[in-house]
Amino acid sequence: MAPSLLAAVGGLLFLFSFSSAQTRGDSVALCNPNDGFVSTYCPTTCGVADYMLRYMPEVNKDLDDLQRDLDSIANLTQGAEDTVVYMKDSATSAQKSSPDSYFKKSSSMLEDVLRFEKTIITQEQQIFELQNLISSNERRMADLKQLSIQLQQKCSETCKESVEIQPTTGTDCQDVANKGATTSGLYYVKPAKATEQFLVYCEIDSFGRGFTVIQRRRDGSVDFHKDWVQYKQGFGYLSPDDTTEFWLGNEKMHLLTASTTIPTVLRIELVDWEGTKKYADYTMFRVGSEADMYRLTYGYYFGGDAGDAFDGFDFGDDPSDKFYTLHNGMQFSTFDKDNDKYDGNCALQDGSGWWMNRCHAAHLNGKYYQGGRYTEKDAGEFGYDNGIIWVTWHNRWYSLKETTMKLIPLSRITAGGQQAGVKQFGGLGDS
Repeated sequence: MAPSLLAAVGGLLFLFSFSSAQTRGDSVALCNPNDGFVSTYCPTTCGVADYMLRYMPEVNKDLDDLQRDLDSIANLTQGAEDTVVYMKDSATSAQKSSPDSYFKKSSSMLEDVLRFEKTIITQEQQIFELQNLISSNERRMADLKQLSIQLQQKCSETCKESVEIQPTTGTDCQDVANKGATTSGLYYVKPAKATEQFLVYCEIDSFGRGFTVIQRRRDGSVDFHKDWVQYKQGFGYLSPDDTTEFWLGNEKMHLLTASTTIPTVLRIELVDWEGTKKYADYTMFRVGSEADMYRLTYGYYFGGDAGDAFDGFDFGDDPSDKFYTLHNGMQFSTFDKDNDKYDGNCALQDGSGWWMNRCHAAHLNGKYYQGGRYTEKDAGEFGYDNGIIWVTWHNRWYSLKETTMKLIPLSRITAGGQQAGVKQFGGLGDS
C-alpha cells in the first residue's frame, strides 16, 4: 500500500516540477493568437478577449486536476492511518495474551508501525505543500479575475483617463485638419455612413494635410495572425505618440472610403532594415462592405518609388504569375474565411489576413521577421513567402521593417509636392 501511495504523490509532485493540386501564383515549389495585454494604451477591440480566453480555461482545468489528486491522496492517507491503528491494537493484544510466543511477531509489527508512521508524516508534508500550491494558484486566479475587471472597465472608458484624445472631430482626419487641428494624435471621426464615431490616429503635417492611418507595423509587437472578426473590428493599440502597431479594422476602412465625394488616395509607406524609405499611392481607393467581403478596389496606381506591387508580379515560376498575384478587385481573406482565388487557403498558409489572389505580390500584414531576410525553412509548415512583402522593391524573401497604410482625399495629396511629408512618415525623421 505504501509504495502505490508514494507513487501517486510522486507523480503529482512531478507535474508541478516544471495543398491542393492547384499551384499558387507566387509559388516557390512547394503559416499561426499573442497580444500580451500589457500596453498602457487602448486596445482597439479584441485585446481583452484574447488575453482572458486564451489563459483562464487552462488554469481552471489545472486547479480541478489538483483538487482531484489531493482528494485521492487524502483517502490513501486515511487508509494508512486505519492500518496503523489496527496494527497497534493487534500488537497490544498479542503482547497481553502471550508475551513470550508473540514477542518476535510484535517486534516486527512495531517496526511496520514505525515505517507507516514515517510514511504518513511524509505524505502529510506533501499534502501540506500541495494545499499551499492550490492556495497560491487560487490567489493568482483571483488576481487575474480582478485584473480582467479592471482592464474591461478601463477599455469601456475609451482610455480617456490615461490617453490624450484631441477635442476636434470630423468625418475623417482631413476634415479634422480643415477645422484647424495642427497636431498629430488621436481623434474621433464619424464618416457619413457611420452610426457612431470611432477613434483613429491622424497624421497632420505642416501643409495642413490630414492622413487617416489604417495600418501600422513598427516592431512586431502585435501578432497579425487574427480571425475574420478581429480583422473586421480592428486589433492592436492606438497611441497618441504613434509608437504602436495596429489594424484599424475592415469595417472602419469601408466607412471611411464608401461615402466620400472626392476620390480617396491610399498611401503606402515602407521602411526597410537599412533605413531606406519608399512609398506607393493608389487613387480612387475603396474597401467594400462585409457583404462583399471587404473587397479592395482602386482606380489606378498614382505613383511612388516603391513600385506597383498591387498590380502583381512575374516571379518567373509560371506565365500566369502576374495575373494571379494582382490585388485590385480581390476580397479579404483570413484563415477562417477563405475568399481567395486559390484552391487552398492563402491566408492560412501565410498566417495573416489580406486581400489575397493566388496568393500575393504585396502582403503588409505578413509575419514580422527581425532583420528582414528569411528562408522557406523559416516560413514554417508551408514554406511560402509569408513575411511583410512588397516585391516591386525587395524580393519575397525580404520582410520589411516598418509599414504604414493611410488615407487622404485626392485633392490634398499633392499639397507641398508629390513627395511632401514622405521623408518624415512614421514619426521618423531623416538624420
